[in-house]
Amino acid sequence: MSQSYQVVCPHCGTINRLPIDKEARSADCGKCHRPLFTGEPVVLNSANFNRHITKSDIPVLVDFWAEWCGPCKMMAPIFAQAAGELEPAMRLAKLDTESAPDVSAQYGIRSIPSLVMFRRGLEVARQAGAMPLPQLLSWARSQL
Repeated sequence: MSQSYQVVCPHCGTINRLPIDKEARSADCGKCHRPLFTGEPVVLNSANFNRHITKSDIPVLVDFWAEWCGPCKMMAPIFAQAAGELEPAMRLAKLDTESAPDVSAQYGIRSIPSLVMFRRGLEVARQAGAMPLPQLLSWARSQL
């Protein structure tokens, strides 16, 4: 029996089981048949946040941001580019702190942008402030 791990579909939220010995980058959701890895950050909200960070066996790196935040806007394309480079080793996701103040409060987000790495629902690392792509990739990979 081959070993597997769970990944939450970024489109429909279905929990998918992937064999560890297969290429994950080309895997599709068993329910909606769309790609499990798109190279783009997943948009999280109060309703889907816990499912994505607790039901996925790969780390989930969440960018806590807000529309009015200048550094957040500067960081957005860098974070999007990082998604393409870091998947499928980890999932990158964005959470708008203005539309999900309950989640922001739960994790004590005091400054934005803030990057928080979750592994099976637990916070394992945090970094505040915008950063260039090489620094972001290095920091994220060091958490694996």
